[in-house]
Order: sequence, then C-alpha cells, then structure tokens
Amino acid sequence: MAKGEGAESGSAAGLLPTSILQVGERPAQEPKKKKQLSICNKLCYAVGGAPYQVTGCALGFFLQIYLLDVAQVDPFSASIILFVGRAWDAFTDPLVGFCISKSSWTRLGRLMPWIIFSTPLAIIAYFLIWFVPDFPQGQALWYLLFYCLFQTLVTCFHVPYSALTMFISTEQSERDSATAYRMTVEVLGTVLGTAIQGQIVGQADMPCLEDPDGSAVASEGANHTHSTTSLRETQNAYLLAAGVIASIYVICAVILVLGVREQREPYESQQAEPMSFFRGLRLVMSHGPYVRLIAGFLFTSLAFMLVEGNFALFCTYTLGFRNEFQNLLLAIMLSATFTIPLWQWFLTRFGKKTAVYVGISSAVPFLILVALMESNLIVTYVVAVAAGISVAAAFLLPWSMLPDVIDDFHLKQPHSHGTEPIFFSFYVFFTKFASGVSLGVSTLSLDFAGYRTRGCSQPAPVRFTLKMLVTMAPIALILLGLLLFKLYPIDEEKRRQNKKALQALREEASSSGCSDTDSTELASIL
Repeated sequence: MAKGEGAESGSAAGLLPTSILQVGERPAQEPKKKKQLSICNKLCYAVGGAPYQVTGCALGFFLQIYLLDVAQVDPFSASIILFVGRAWDAFTDPLVGFCISKSSWTRLGRLMPWIIFSTPLAIIAYFLIWFVPDFPQGQALWYLLFYCLFQTLVTCFHVPYSALTMFISTEQSERDSATAYRMTVEVLGTVLGTAIQGQIVGQADMPCLEDPDGSAVASEGANHTHSTTSLRETQNAYLLAAGVIASIYVICAVILVLGVREQREPYESQQAEPMSFFRGLRLVMSHGPYVRLIAGFLFTSLAFMLVEGNFALFCTYTLGFRNEFQNLLLAIMLSATFTIPLWQWFLTRFGKKTAVYVGISSAVPFLILVALMESNLIVTYVVAVAAGISVAAAFLLPWSMLPDVIDDFHLKQPHSHGTEPIFFSFYVFFTKFASGVSLGVSTLSLDFAGYRTRGCSQPAPVRFTLKMLVTMAPIALILLGLLLFKLYPIDEEKRRQNKKALQALREEASSSGCSDTDSTELASIL
C-alpha cells in the first residue's frame, strides 16, 4: 500500500473540480498532521468484539448438542428454538439499527449508551440459556424465550459496536488497521469461547444411552442412578462455563467503553436535519456494491455456519471422536487466530477481492478430504489446522470490505449521513437469518433421519446426513458465493480514488465549510 501513495496524490487533481481544489490549496501548504489511533485505542476497540464472538461461538458450536443431549429437548422442538431464535435475532438487527439512527449524540457518543445499558441484561439472559428448569413440559418455551431475549440484547451491543468502525477515525488506513486488530481479537474470542465451553464441558462425564438393539455399550454402564448423576454434572459444567463467559463479556465491555471515543465526520456535523430511516434504507438497499457484497458473503457465511452448527455432532457420531471434538474446535480457532495477520498483509499486498477468492476457496479441498476420508484422528487434526486458515479469511474480509462500501456510498450520496448503522445492521440481518435457516433445517434433517437423543451412536442415515451438512452443502455454498463476488465493483483502484476524494471533501469541510453546490459537484464528477 505504501508503494502506491505517491501515485494517488498525483492523480487526485484529475478527479476534482477547480473550485474544490482551490479551497483545499491552503491546507496543502501547511499540511495538517493526520490524527492516528494509538495501539492502545485500537486494542481497546478490538477487545469490544470479543463478547459477541465468545458467546456466539459457545452457542453456535454447543447449543444444538446441549438442547438435544443435555436438556433432552426433542429434535423437532430444538429445530424450532434454533430457527426462531436466529430469525428473531436477524429481525432485531434492522430494528436496533433504526433506533440507533434516531439516537442523538450524547456526551458518551451516539453508540456507546447502547453498549453500556445492554450489557448487564445480556449476561443474565445468557446464563439462563444454559440452565435446565425443573418443569419438563415448558422447557422448549423457556429456551426459546431466553434465547430470543439474549439475541435481542447482544444485538443492542453488536450493531452499535460494528457501526463504531466508521467513528473511531476518519482515515481509511486507520480503520483498516483497527479492523485487523478487531478481527484478531474476535478470533481469539472464538478460541476463548471454544476453550472455555469445550474444556469445562469436556471434563464432565457425559452419559449416553445404549442402543435399543444393544449393539453399543453405554459409557457409564446401565446404572440409572449413575446416569442421572452424570447428567447433572454435565448440566452444572454448562452453567460454570456460562458464568466464566459472562464475566469475560463484562470485562471486555468495560475496556471498550473506557478506551474508545467516537468521532464525528466534519461534514456530518453541518447537516441541518437527519435523514429518515426509511429513506436511508431505500438508498442503502439500492446501492449496488452493498447488495453485491451482501449476496456474496451471505452464501459463504452460510457455508461456515453449517459447519459450525453441526461440527460437534459430526465429530461425535460420524467420526466417532466423542471426547476430541472440543480439542478439534480449539485447533481450528488457534490456527485462525495466528493467520489473521497473514491475511491482513495479503489483502494490503494483493487487494481485498483477491484475498476473498484465495482465502475462502482454500476451505474447499479440506472439506472434500473430510467427506472422502475414513475416521482418522491425526488426519482430522491436520485438516482442522488447515481449515482454520480459511476461517480467518472469512472472519476478516467482510468487516474489512464493508467500510469501503460505505465510503463509496458517502461519495455518491454526500448529504446522506447517519446511515452507518443501517449498513451494518442489515448486513448482520442477512447473515443471521441465513444462520437460523441453516440451524433449523439441519436439526430438522437430523430428526427426519432418525436422530436418537443421548444415543451412544446414531443410525447410518444420521451419520450420512451430518457428513453432507458439514462437507458437500458448504462446498456448494462457497462456490456460489465466490461466483457472486465477481459482480462486486470496488477493486483497489476504485478504493484509492474514493480515498482521495473523501479526503478532499473532509479537508474542505473542516477548513471553510463545504457548500451544497461543491458537494453535489464532487458527487456528480465521481
């Protein structure tokens, strides 16, 4: 990137009209020092991404098997809980985005109050998701209620936090750098979620029931009292893990609030009246680059969500690694954590679109290998480490590319401000809705295949269904998503042009106040 800086400054004059360039000539003679974020600021901002990932990872990997084998909810009810919970979660994203867009700036900012007030309620709801009530008849309603409540509250945290990317700095390079810090911490959050939930729960003696034909041997014997005791120990292990994760949630929220300050765009403060939500929504959803970016990541995200939601059951029943799946998850997430800096270097060196093609497609060979190979623990660990490289790309790239789309929108709609929460909330809406569909359909598919709750083993149709859900279906979705990325128009050249034009607009607004005619002229030329 540093190599192209000189070329960018030389070509900026050709993009802007003379009236705008004249206003910006005086700052060019006495250049203002760009305000850079400190490493401490970036780390505090990045830590704020951990709560969503720690809780989301624990729920994504473990909620399905918890409902089926620990809470002993029937598969059909479990599929309803997972689908409705995720669909409700998706619905709350644009709703919260609407409310944030109507929020006024306070001494703490416009986004921080949402993060502060949602945190204590969210951790209470999260803890109750992992509690098994004593009334078996209303269990499904209990889990549906607190799952939906938690998803609403964590949305009140995550949507403003995601939109905060646009308000920590006006410099594109600083936002990209902060995003890389954020993605590294978020992947570390998934490692924490996997390690805490997996290792604590893995220490419990999880009971299973002998097959009806007696072909499987129960791990703790046929003693009913021992089975009941083991089940209670497993339930307590889930509660302990929930308590630890809730504590991490609070600590990270406190660090975020104390270490980050929101910054307003100079030209945003000059706007007389805020744009209505529905007008902003219409403009956002008609912005071509945004629609194409969402379409591509919708399918690739759905692929990784299918793997995430079914991985524990796949390792337990298809591969036969009942006591190893939490370690395999940890291997994937550690690999992803260590390769985030590699992908940050790759996208700055070769461009973000190239990084998408290389990074996400690298998962396909390993998914094919998993589909074809027999159960082999060593090979499975090798595949897990390699798959983590692709997971890192899937984490980093969407959040790195979305600010580029918003910058492009601001240039084409220079008077449309306050739309950042809409961009982020609807991106999360589509991915969460897809996640709900994937979890609901996959759990329902297991029910049709004949899944046996707490079984020591599963029938062949269930094992085959799990293999398809973790391998072939994600491969098809990844290939479809990569085809859609061919339509995404913002390449590196376009990104550099947008950067220079935005910088000129900011300098003009901060030096003398940007007139409506100059802004319109800039937008029409671009």
